[in-house]
Amino acid sequence: MKIRPSAIALFMLACSTALPALAIDYPARKPGLWEMKMGDSASGAPAQTIQQCIDAATDQALRDMGQGMGKDACSKQEIRREGSTLVIDSVCKMGTTTATSHAVVTGDFGSSYRMESSSTYKPPMMGKSSGSFVMEAKWVGPCKAGQKPGDMIMGNGMKMNVVDMMKGQPKK
Repeated sequence: MKIRPSAIALFMLACSTALPALAIDYPARKPGLWEMKMGDSASGAPAQTIQQCIDAATDQALRDMGQGMGKDACSKQEIRREGSTLVIDSVCKMGTTTATSHAVVTGDFGSSYRMESSSTYKPPMMGKSSGSFVMEAKWVGPCKAGQKPGDMIMGNGMKMNVVDMMKGQPKK
């Protein structure tokens, strides 16, 4: 299976709620079912949609995971508040490539938020030297029957539990 740069970026954006609280507190998302539409605006490819069931503990675990990933892969991870907007700047190693990213996040994290991100890759990653991505997330209500916090449903219907994956346990 060929992995596209946009797929890597989508995974990173899906984990964007896991960014560490550095100088400010990163806003917690409202517990329940979130729908995140993500896409590469330059490619013209359709946006991918992911649904994620969270509770307060899961949201915190994802932020902790991001902090751990950042310590290992990123030489720079800065998050700052500019009015009601969050600005995130990072420099991270992805294999042999250094990704330098700038993201702007707006919204209230209780009902919706939007992230616009642009990155450069040196050397180019899978033939691309830059990319820009947009993620729009909205709270759609309580988690569905049979869902547990951490469950993610990918656009193709595949279901996984990110909390179980972080623990190295199979989904039950």
